[in-house]
Amino acid sequence: MELDNRDQSIQRNKESNNDSGKDHQDQNSRQEPDLQEQTRIRLEKLTQLQTSGQDPFNQVQYPVSHYSQDILDRFDELENQEVFVAGRLMSKRGMGKVSFCDLADSRGRIQLFTKIDALGADIYKQWQQLDIGDLVGVRGTVFRTKRGEISIKTVDYTLLAKALKPLPEKYHGLKDTDTRYRQRYLDLIVNPEVKQTFYKRSLILKTLRQELDNRSFIEVETPILNSIPGGAAARPFITHHNALDLDLYLRIAPELYLKRLIVGGFDRVYEIGRQFRNEGLSIKHNPEFTLLELYQAYTDYKGMMELTEQLIQAAALAVNQDTNITYQEQTINLAPPYLRLSMSDAIKQYAGVDFDLIENTEDARKAAAQAGLADIDPKWSRGDLMNACFEAFCEPELIQPTFIYDYPLELSPLTKKKPGKPHLTERFELFIFGREFANAYSELNDPQDQRERFAMQADKRAAGDEEANLTDEDFCQALEYGMPPTGGLGIGIDRLVMLLTNSASIRDVLLFPTMKPLR
Repeated sequence: MELDNRDQSIQRNKESNNDSGKDHQDQNSRQEPDLQEQTRIRLEKLTQLQTSGQDPFNQVQYPVSHYSQDILDRFDELENQEVFVAGRLMSKRGMGKVSFCDLADSRGRIQLFTKIDALGADIYKQWQQLDIGDLVGVRGTVFRTKRGEISIKTVDYTLLAKALKPLPEKYHGLKDTDTRYRQRYLDLIVNPEVKQTFYKRSLILKTLRQELDNRSFIEVETPILNSIPGGAAARPFITHHNALDLDLYLRIAPELYLKRLIVGGFDRVYEIGRQFRNEGLSIKHNPEFTLLELYQAYTDYKGMMELTEQLIQAAALAVNQDTNITYQEQTINLAPPYLRLSMSDAIKQYAGVDFDLIENTEDARKAAAQAGLADIDPKWSRGDLMNACFEAFCEPELIQPTFIYDYPLELSPLTKKKPGKPHLTERFELFIFGREFANAYSELNDPQDQRERFAMQADKRAAGDEEANLTDEDFCQALEYGMPPTGGLGIGIDRLVMLLTNSASIRDVLLFPTMKPLR
């Protein structure tokens, strides 16, 4: 059977994963003899240091006074001043009585200027024995060289840690993506621009928290180990609690716990945390990912649209100082308001099928086939067919931020029905660059309706849908105590970071993405 678009991307990723792993192994085997020789030499140097009572691993602290970027930014103030810096040696130039090194710390790089006259012959000789990759603390004075480069004139140094393996060769760096993801520490050392992505990720999270805190939301934590995987349609990971002799699930979403808090009297709550879904890998999917999920009492999905616009705009301004960004050579405007289209109107516009005129499943199946939809599952309902048409024909066209709203009832088991149109729900998803970034509901708060929806999901599961929701009776009981009208919103943090840092793959914005083990 032909794979759908998402499965094709996952399959291509798996094949790429296997191939890159093989190339990685082949490359390692070619480099291994040279690597072993360099490691042997470095080990000999370490042994000599330890024998002479200068074991670098006995160092426990160093009094850092400035970072590289501080010195570069404040040169006029710091010129001729003594500073203490620490970091990793990234290059060495000069073998006579004068040498130059580049020192990298967490904020950048700065040049070190070292003379035999300043250190003395014995200490200078030891300095010359240092290897690229070694971690050192340096005391020196700030000055500008004759060529105009801001530098530190070394007065004294301390070896803080010996690098026993050489860094990747400087002219080619670390380009192999498989190695970069598997050995992120090397990636961060030799590709300093990678750090900027993760500084920006941190800033995005900080900004989202600030925006929500300023709107009187409180941040909460809910269980990661769940007895029932709920809040989303996804296959869970299963684990086992030995003391209770009980199978548990890693959460696929925090939704049902957060809504319990709305029942309990918290009007505005949010959680930023890891979710776990036992699904495939692609440039957009990782088995564990970060989600912002929030709930606000006394509003609906329209209120969530406005909040979504405000949060994304704030994050864009924090990271890029502009709401006009470039992503994969496409210019995207993140300034509100965003385009709004019902799912039915989007399908009509991009696929030429008017589902408003189609009432039964059989006619919907025929219309979808005539539009060119392939691999139609005979078990699909009218709502499933609408969703399949939307994914195939509409999603790729939604480059600028677009809210798609009013989803079929079958796709939204936790969402309020649309007044006057009970076959639809008050739900939206935000699409940018053909990808989903946010999902929001007017939350279902009728306990009887909720039980009926869970029953529908149970029927789908019985028919073979492993991603259908399980019935959470305790959640239904919570609703029986009364939950106010509530709007709920989820934003995929990893995809938002991808967008705002112009990163092509989710692995570029995860410090440690899931990887297939090397054999």
